[in-house]
Amino acid sequence: MDYEAEIARLKRERNAIVLAHYYQEGDIQDVADVIGDSLQLAQAAAKTQADVICFAGVHFMAETAKILNPNRIVVLPDLEAGCSLADGCPADRFIAWKAKYPGSVVVSYINCSAEVKAESDYIVTSSNAEKIVRAIPEGKTILFAPDKNLGRWLVKKIGREMVLWQGSCIVHETFSERKLIALKTRHPDAEILAHPECEDGLLSMADYIGSTTGILKYALASPKKEFIVATEAGILHQMQKGAPDKTFIPAPPEANCACNECPHMKRNTIEKVYTSLRDLSPRLEMRADLLERARVPIDRMLALSA
Repeated sequence: MDYEAEIARLKRERNAIVLAHYYQEGDIQDVADVIGDSLQLAQAAAKTQADVICFAGVHFMAETAKILNPNRIVVLPDLEAGCSLADGCPADRFIAWKAKYPGSVVVSYINCSAEVKAESDYIVTSSNAEKIVRAIPEGKTILFAPDKNLGRWLVKKIGREMVLWQGSCIVHETFSERKLIALKTRHPDAEILAHPECEDGLLSMADYIGSTTGILKYALASPKKEFIVATEAGILHQMQKGAPDKTFIPAPPEANCACNECPHMKRNTIEKVYTSLRDLSPRLEMRADLLERARVPIDRMLALSA
């Protein structure tokens, strides 16, 4: 089957849009209407006039699209595509943690469940976290969840203490500082580009730290020709398309495995994108009260990111 042609046909017939994260397989990125990081995809979901949103990403991303589009059909090619950060921050434990700090401002990374979003004051992404945290009045205790590495990086960059939830991303924690040093030795002119979800030791070696979109833009604009990329390897597809004359090397994981690829993101396939559009299933369905409560901090994020 020519999945690309069939997906194009279904998009026309369903008035559907395909949103795909940079960490998806290249063939999925190639059929997407919008490719981006979490902020760009949330912004696209907020603006779309499509009747159907097919979200080629993970569960919390599709949830965000549904929160922003409660009356539209939102499908996720694989409903089991989760996230280690979201899974490591269950709502009941989060609520108990929050209760220890009455009067605090709760800032949650978008990589969390709708239930956690509903308990938050602000949602942030790696693209806008610094701007939003800086906007919170001094003197307020800030709780930051669920990514401790992103939180720690923000604390160092802004100089603002925060109480951090001790969660992490299984992909960004797997990169090996030891192997990165060896790789840099073999490629001394290569710049190291890293996502702030990486551990502190690895970030200390980076020439540039930023969101997936920031990493992509930096690599395309840089006069350098070689880059070692410390984030999920799916981003290399857009890097290579944007700069075919440059060399992009995925940062190595500690184990001899494909651990620098997100197993949740990779649950989606081009065939599942096709069948989700064909069958309008599996759909994201959420309670009306949860949709309303979770939307408040997302709207605050979008307003501050305009």
